[in-house]
Amino acid sequence: MNLLVISNYQDYHTTRPEADIFKKMSKLGVNITIMTYGESKHAKEFKDLGIKVIDFHPEKKFDKKEILKIKNTIIEDKINIVHAFSSKGSYAAIKAAKGLNVKLILYRGFTGNLEWWNPSSYLKHLNKRVDAIMCNSKGVKEYFDKQLFFKKDKAVTINKGHDTSWYAEYKPVDIKKELGLSNDAFLLINVANNRKMKGIPYLMKSVALLPKNKNIHLLLAGKGMKTRENLEILKQADCEDRVHFLGFRKDVLNVVAACDVFVLSSLFGESITKSVIEAMSLQKPAIITDIPGNVELIEDGKSGFVTPSKKPKAMAQAIVNMYNNPEKTKQMGVAAKSRIQNQLSSKQTVIQLKALYEKILAE
Repeated sequence: MNLLVISNYQDYHTTRPEADIFKKMSKLGVNITIMTYGESKHAKEFKDLGIKVIDFHPEKKFDKKEILKIKNTIIEDKINIVHAFSSKGSYAAIKAAKGLNVKLILYRGFTGNLEWWNPSSYLKHLNKRVDAIMCNSKGVKEYFDKQLFFKKDKAVTINKGHDTSWYAEYKPVDIKKELGLSNDAFLLINVANNRKMKGIPYLMKSVALLPKNKNIHLLLAGKGMKTRENLEILKQADCEDRVHFLGFRKDVLNVVAACDVFVLSSLFGESITKSVIEAMSLQKPAIITDIPGNVELIEDGKSGFVTPSKKPKAMAQAIVNMYNNPEKTKQMGVAAKSRIQNQLSSKQTVIQLKALYEKILAE
């Protein structure tokens, strides 16, 4: 099997689960060529494992020279399968594969922005030249399956698995001292850049509903959180001192390791949120909303709680439940880490993806 992967591996941390797939797969006898930015740390690690790296990644959707470079690589390296992860890489790969005897797989990591009646959808994921789509959650696959004229067996659920050992190096930072909080403060954390889909105002409303006599604090790590709307919600509830806007933190996982519970108030448009997986790998239980994709992460009442989206009261009740039951909350954290190890492991991803490659080659 000769595999060509097209992806952007410049951000080491963000792309680690994906890059790890091919580091592991290279040891299973798959001949892999990767098109990515050659100066990236992952590129060096690929080379150290004997994986061929081509210092190239498409910069435009339909550049003829870029498409020709991919096409020539497919021909010269006798590629059987092209797996494109990045958006521009996907557009270019579809054009490059035209007229060639090669299988083409794309990746999809979120729901939304794709409709059977929209002509632009047929330029990428709904294009007939695509043989399979790797979906990062059941929710994403179900979204594809709802599209008219779409072959249901094209979309396959394969999570980007994690290895909990990656997170052993992240030790808790003394965030309570940094923020001037007492040692018995119960810390919630949300890690995200503020976008409408994240539902942060609803999270603010949940904090506003918490009993005043509970020493509970919310930490927001990410860009754009300190909006007028969020601040007004806190001001009206007289609880500004309970929410701490950390902004972007390079040591964010150390901060997560120091907290008690991860909270996520997302409304739509996500698959399996990486920051939740990271928190669970750090043995932190999570309170999340019941949107497609994320709902697959948590066993409600065992590794955390799943609450209805746009229902601040339900999330507030889950927070208080965890605050009032510290030992049970710790047990949930242990269960959360175990769930990642057993249900979303990187080894499992490699096995499932290799099986998909073999299946489409046999068709």
